Amino acid sequence: MAYLEVSGIKISGISACVPKKNISNRDYPYLSTEEVDKFIKSTGIENRRAAEPGICTSDLCYEAADKLLNDLKWDRNEVEILVFVTQTPDYVLPATSTILQDRLGLSQECMAYDISLGCSGYVYGMTTLLSSMYAGKIKKGLLLVGDTITQRTNKQDKSTELLFGDAGTATAFELTDELFETINIHLASDGSGYQAICIRDGGSRNLFTENSLVENEVEAGIKRRNIDLYLDGMDVFSFGIDKAPATARKLMEKTGESIGDIDYFVFHQANRFMNEKIRKKLDIPVEKYLYSLADFGNTSCATIPLTIVHNIKNQIQNEKVKMLLCGFGVGLSWGLYPST
Repeated sequence: MAYLEVSGIKISGISACVPKKNISNRDYPYLSTEEVDKFIKSTGIENRRAAEPGICTSDLCYEAADKLLNDLKWDRNEVEILVFVTQTPDYVLPATSTILQDRLGLSQECMAYDISLGCSGYVYGMTTLLSSMYAGKIKKGLLLVGDTITQRTNKQDKSTELLFGDAGTATAFELTDELFETINIHLASDGSGYQAICIRDGGSRNLFTENSLVENEVEAGIKRRNIDLYLDGMDVFSFGIDKAPATARKLMEKTGESIGDIDYFVFHQANRFMNEKIRKKLDIPVEKYLYSLADFGNTSCATIPLTIVHNIKNQIQNEKVKMLLCGFGVGLSWGLYPST
């Protein structure tokens, strides 16, 4: 178990950007009305946002970051670290973070790097950025997290197409002299399950070829290419309802906190059926467990900051709120971060 501790750093602001294009799952042409109703009732996902061709994750994160920097009235030359978390970068190389550093008008003294992670990416990215700020006494940093995963699903794959939406987010962190409690973070991984969520072709293991574009009917009603997202729903479900509650309990045991000490639980938005299993295992009251699935679906690594902005934006601007953030999924990997 990887536990980390940092202190003296606060969240100064969070911003989120979603594409204008709204997709209603009720318009999906490859399922009957009864099948769509059953899907929405189970997953809680009725609408999703999808980026138009040519719009990248970095474009959404840029809009979120530009607004956040303007709202905070930060001098952009003071931002010394930028971390970009995504599975849908602009290019295979170079890293997208350096492109964002330039687009946002940040100083060339700003360190910038990418992290390739999905559902657990916000917690991992936050931990990496905070560790660098804590060790280097860096005063201001930006965490940009998002995905345009709808561009990697097959329209005729009902196991993935109706689940995912696109979003980009920005979170600003600031070193402070104020006395803040120590933050305990837990991160973990299990690579034996890497094939459960996978795009098989296009990397170095399986280079892109003509065969990557061949569409196969893998089972009745499901067509997929090797460059499309594959999701083993049962394996991911078993992983999620096992690891997420177990690690939440362990972290709370370590910190001596209970469910009652935390105002909100913001977990990765996988689907409502899985999330409700997790909530009930931890005996979390309904009003403390936040959702954004109905309007945005599963937005991969962006679900946690998007859910915060969607539900409690005004509240966190005006009062101190204690949250437990939990990401889990592709990798497989998972992590928790208590945020005040």
